[in-house]
Amino acid sequence: MPVVVEDVMRLLCSISEERKMKAAVKHSGKGALVTGTVAFVGGLVGGPPGLAVGGAVGGLLGAWMTSGQFKPIPQILMELPPAEQQKLFNEATAIVRHLDWTDAVQLTALVMGSEALQRQLLAMLVGYVTKELRAEVRYDD
Repeated sequence: MPVVVEDVMRLLCSISEERKMKAAVKHSGKGALVTGTVAFVGGLVGGPPGLAVGGAVGGLLGAWMTSGQFKPIPQILMELPPAEQQKLFNEATAIVRHLDWTDAVQLTALVMGSEALQRQLLAMLVGYVTKELRAEVRYDD
């Protein structure tokens, strides 16, 4: 049975949904852009004092915009481009390659029946999200 990317992605979505995992992708570039833009406009409008006020307001606005934007990991996984899904698929199949399964439902049932496999896949997923996506992972209770 050929291993299908969609089946493995569904498995990872199921595991992360079960653990109520969310991630906040850090948008530092967006915050820097907002800060710089507001400081620039402040400088144009108010000269040197406007630049100082614009920089302070832009910094606060940029920090507020980029903080706490947590999204469910299943949503993030399904929005990944195909190349990134393939990379994640390769890492996950290295963990589940010894299992004999025919579809996503059977694969998910096999993995959910094994705490050790769940831990391995979760560790791989958390590593991917934190390193590749540079995101912070949170578990909701």
